[in-house]
Amino acid sequence: IDATNLFIAFLEKTSITPDVINPLLTEVNSAPIKQSMKMAKVFSRPQLTMDRIIQLPVVANFITTQNIGSDVVEQLAIHLKYSGYIHKEKNNADKLNRLENVKIPDNFDFMSILSLSTEARQKLTKIQPSTIAQASRISGVSPSDISVLLVHLGR
Repeated sequence: IDATNLFIAFLEKTSITPDVINPLLTEVNSAPIKQSMKMAKVFSRPQLTMDRIIQLPVVANFITTQNIGSDVVEQLAIHLKYSGYIHKEKNNADKLNRLENVKIPDNFDFMSILSLSTEARQKLTKIQPSTIAQASRISGVSPSDISVLLVHLGR
C-alpha cells in the first residue's frame, strides 16, 4: 500500500473528538461537531486547509511516524477536496456505461411514442441510434426522453 492510500485509510478509520477539532472549526468559521466523527468527513470541509489539518497533534504524529512526505500531503489535500465530485462523476460514468449496453432495435418506431418530445422523436427517427447511450448524446433529446425510451424498451 502506498503512502497516499495509507494516509487516506488513516483519516477514514480514525475518529476525531469535538474537544480536539472544534477550536479549529470555530477559528475557520465552520460549524462545530457535536460527537466524534471520522477525520476524512470533517477534513472534507472547504474551510479547512491542509496546513491547518497537519498541525493537529494526531495528524502530525501520524505524518512523522509513517514518514509521510509533503508530496503525499499535497495529494491528500486534493483527494479530500475533490473526492465527492470524483465519486459523483464516477457514478455518472458507470451509469453511462450501463446505458451503452441497452440496445435499441433496428428500425425502431420513435414516432409512435407520443410521450417523447416532438424534437426527440424527429431526431431519433432521423439518426436511428443503436443504443440508449447514443440516443442520450443527441442534442434535443432530454433526460426525460431517455427515461421514456427506457420504459418503452422494458428496462
